[in-house]
Amino acid sequence: MIRMIGVFPRPLGLAALAFALVLPLLPARAADELPQAEVERIVREYLLREPEVIMQAIEELQRRRDLAASQQQRDQIAANRQMLVADSRDPAIGNPDGDVTLVEFFDYRCGYCRAMVDSINELVASDPDVRVVMKEFPILGPESLLAAKAALAADRQGAYAAMHFALMAEDRIDEAAIRRLAAANDLDVDRLMADMESEPVRAHIQDNIRLAQSLGISGTPSFVVGETLLPGAVPLAALNEHIGAERSAAGG
Repeated sequence: MIRMIGVFPRPLGLAALAFALVLPLLPARAADELPQAEVERIVREYLLREPEVIMQAIEELQRRRDLAASQQQRDQIAANRQMLVADSRDPAIGNPDGDVTLVEFFDYRCGYCRAMVDSINELVASDPDVRVVMKEFPILGPESLLAAKAALAADRQGAYAAMHFALMAEDRIDEAAIRRLAAANDLDVDRLMADMESEPVRAHIQDNIRLAQSLGISGTPSFVVGETLLPGAVPLAALNEHIGAERSAAGG
């Protein structure tokens, strides 16, 4: 679900890493005194006798790559902090002045996002100091884009939450459904349909997509709290744990 981004800084290849693991096992000063070909022969024979060293090398290589990717992702989150938590265009639920902000990238056609609705509502109800920023990230086709535009257009009438939850519960999203949901929530339907095609709504969605790409997000839902990215349908207990850790780190 998460695509790691960037290029790792000159990682050791598997063969080089295996060599590095074996080299300390050579007799004292052998690496300096023996010809290179002889050292390589000794290492090769050792690896044939002890093939588990190769698995150790693979595990170590993966560990180094994971660490580099995680650090790069944290760096990207820090670099894009303002766009994540302080974009005035983003709708939010919960406490607008909350001491911890949870950011959710989601798609209305995503079953896992729908499965998270009750957890997000429970989180907001149980934690009066959390703010949840909603990042429209329509990546699952035309219905997803239509729903995202409708939600952001509803936000321009101060009715984002109502339209958001209505869209999450809708089986099929098309223009007729959007008109029906808008009317049911006392929105100006004609204004909403016009705002859906407006440049500000289009630009907002495109900015969200670019932000997600810069963070290496390619699936929904994805959550960001502090400098941590949490992919997938995260259990409520895990969300609470990360929010609590962020609050503690901030001295709250």
